[in-house]
Amino acid sequence: MAIMAHKVQPAKTAAIASAKETLQGYTNFIFVNYRGMTVEQISKLRKQLREKNAQIKVIKNNFARIAFSEMNIDSVAEYLSGPTAITMIKEDANESAKVLFDFTKEAPALEVKGAYVENELLDAAKIEALSKIPGRKQLIAMLMGAINGPARQLAATLQAYVEKKQAEGGAAPAAE
Repeated sequence: MAIMAHKVQPAKTAAIASAKETLQGYTNFIFVNYRGMTVEQISKLRKQLREKNAQIKVIKNNFARIAFSEMNIDSVAEYLSGPTAITMIKEDANESAKVLFDFTKEAPALEVKGAYVENELLDAAKIEALSKIPGRKQLIAMLMGAINGPARQLAATLQAYVEKKQAEGGAAPAAE
């Protein structure tokens, strides 16, 4: 639990307010241990996450605990120990999780601790399972492909019928 001092220094109050402001812009969070990663690896990871509309930021654990507490998300305190970076996600958490788990192959020092996704606390195993699910945009594309296939076949069948009738010398059916 966060330790609250009786007399809080203005710099710490400002740091907590800044952390809270940063975190409030996001709905999903994945907590990772970044100890052992090089600056180059962290920069590369940040770039990959930005492509998925997410970012990774290191916030002092105590400040993050207080900020999450003020946001009524107390359950994440267990993940805020040791060197922790917070991946902040606006949209598809599974796409950002996939980036993180794929990046662990390149940088084995990166360790996913857990996540707070869609108002639910997930451990590392659950977030890894989530990372294997296609993203929202991919699912929509798959659905549209499934819907579009039969419609395309129907249109092709109707066109073939019209062409057959025209080839036989009959008039094409009038369009209504």
